[in-house]
This record gives sequence, structure tokens and C-alpha cells, in this order.
Amino acid sequence: MAMLADQVDLVIGVDTHKHTHTAAVVAAASGGVLAQQTVPADSAGYQALISLAQQHPGRRVWALEGSGAYGVGLARRLAQQEEWVVEVDCPKRPARRHGAKSDVLDAARAAREALARPRLAQPRASGSRAALAALLPARRSAVQAAGDAQRQLHALLTTAPELLRTRFRGRSSSQMVAGCAALRLRVAWGVETCTVAVTARTLARRIRALEREAAEHQQAITRVVTAWRPDLLEQPGVGPIVAATVLCVWSHPGRVHSEAAFAMLAGTAPIPASSGQTVRYRLNRSGDRQLNRALHTVALVRLHYDPATHAYAARRRAEGKTSQEIRRCLKRYIARQLYHLLETPPLDTR
Repeated sequence: MAMLADQVDLVIGVDTHKHTHTAAVVAAASGGVLAQQTVPADSAGYQALISLAQQHPGRRVWALEGSGAYGVGLARRLAQQEEWVVEVDCPKRPARRHGAKSDVLDAARAAREALARPRLAQPRASGSRAALAALLPARRSAVQAAGDAQRQLHALLTTAPELLRTRFRGRSSSQMVAGCAALRLRVAWGVETCTVAVTARTLARRIRALEREAAEHQQAITRVVTAWRPDLLEQPGVGPIVAATVLCVWSHPGRVHSEAAFAMLAGTAPIPASSGQTVRYRLNRSGDRQLNRALHTVALVRLHYDPATHAYAARRRAEGKTSQEIRRCLKRYIARQLYHLLETPPLDTR
């Protein structure tokens, strides 16, 4: 594979921050810094960086830190200008007592990091992927907040005055929330009973509002996934939330260079831990944990409802695999299957 230094003359490393971006123009052949500039993180600043790059003729590539976070505006502007952009992680810095730290040095390190890499990462796509990236955390936070409020309501009613405890004893969670949301105060109640009742009503109404919000986000997610990659929803165990999580990480064809890389990104690739005559693998705890959780959900659903997966699990169990090992193997298989499906453009059924 050709190294980046053989393809370009200049690498422009950019250290991105919330309010400013610092760029360093680095010569690909020598690694020396030719120019540097700090600009505001706005349209005028983006244009200033492009003008800085145009002052140095030759083939160039931009190496951005945080192209999906603080650098997303610059990445979009460069994409509009049809500039070549690669994504780099925050570069490894020397320990503070042995090395310096500044935005200019970080920008130069970003450029040299891109030059040293055998494979270059592309920034994630905008459009539908960016829409899902906005919706998923919003839904997740609403679901988590609803769960927190529901646990608070259970704890509150456990220690409530006996009048309220008797009223809600034996009810399911949904019945408890509905009953508390409709609570009305009574004149005969004491201050403690009234206060607990008002608090329970507030929590119950908060739970209902958060559940409505989560449902609205899920409907929006379903619409985006159905319009973008409806073929994902046809796979066993893949619902709109799982599909959206997978699409957010995958982003677009070619970004993840192989199914093995996708498995490593998902934390489903086994880590060799063999020694001597012992052959074994260590659990992979790296990668995108939301993607790993999504694949785990697919594996559990298939183990319960998919006949082909039942046959696979029975065959692996006959080989001496434990249930945990079978789930890990299945998650690796699902990662491979989904990757190849995503890399294949969906058929136009119109």
C-alpha cells in the first residue's frame, strides 16, 4: 500500500477546538513545518485556512482531529471544496516533563501522524448518518432518564405513608405510573402524605413525558433508516435502533476497509492470548461499546427466535463451546454479515 508521503506534497494538520482551529502546513518529504495559523472556528476562519493552503502549491491532504466534533464545520467546508480530508485521533504526546504542548505542536503532530499511518481514516458522512447521530443519544438519554425517574418513584412509594402504599401495592410499573400521574390531594391528608403524593405525581408525569419523547425519537430514527437502508431491517434481530447504531459507526462504503476492521471496531474480534501449548483468546473490551451492545442484542434475539441460529448454537455446543463462547462467535459472525451487507449498495426496487 502506497504511503501518504508518496501521494502528496503537503499535509495540513489541524488541531480543532470549540472556538479556534490551529493549522500547520507540513512538507510530506521532510516533515518540516512550512507555515502555521490560528483562526476562529467559523466560516471566515475556514476560508482563511483554505487560503493558507493555497499559498503552498502541490498536492495536499488535510489531517483533522475531531472531524466529527469540533472539526465538523471545517470538514464540511473542505468537502464542499472537494479537498482530500483524513481523520486522525488525538496524537500521542510525550510526557509533559519531557516534551512541550501547544496547539501548533499538536497540529504538526496530527500531520505527521497521518504521514506515519499505513491506512487513513475518512471522516464520517453527513446527511442521514448525522441525523441518526443526533437522534440516537437524544433517545438514549430520554430512556435513561425515564428509567431513573421510575426507580425514584418505586423507592418513594416503598417508604410512603401507609395510605399511599396500600393504594399502589401489587400494581405493575405501568399501572403505578398511571395511578400516580392522576393523583389528587385530599383535605384530610397530612403534610407528609400530601408532599409524597405531589412528588409521586410529578415523577409519574415526568416519566410519561420522557416516554413520549423517546417514542418520538424512535419514530424519527425509523423513518431515516427506512429511507436510507431498509434492507438492514430485513435481517433477523435487527430493529431500527440496532440498524441506526450500526449505520452511525459504519457511515459510508469504504470508510471501514475490511470486515475484520469492522469486527475490531465493534469489539467482537477475538484477541489472541496464547502461550506455549495453550491456545486461547481474550475477550475484546475495546471498540465502540454501543455497536457491541447492538450486535449483542441481535445475537440474543436470534438465539431465541431464529431456527438457523438454533442449529448453529447446537452444533457449536456439541463441539464443547459454552453459551458465552457461542454468543461471542455469533457476534463476530453477525459483524461480518452486516458489514458485507452494508458494503453492497441496496437494490433499487423502483
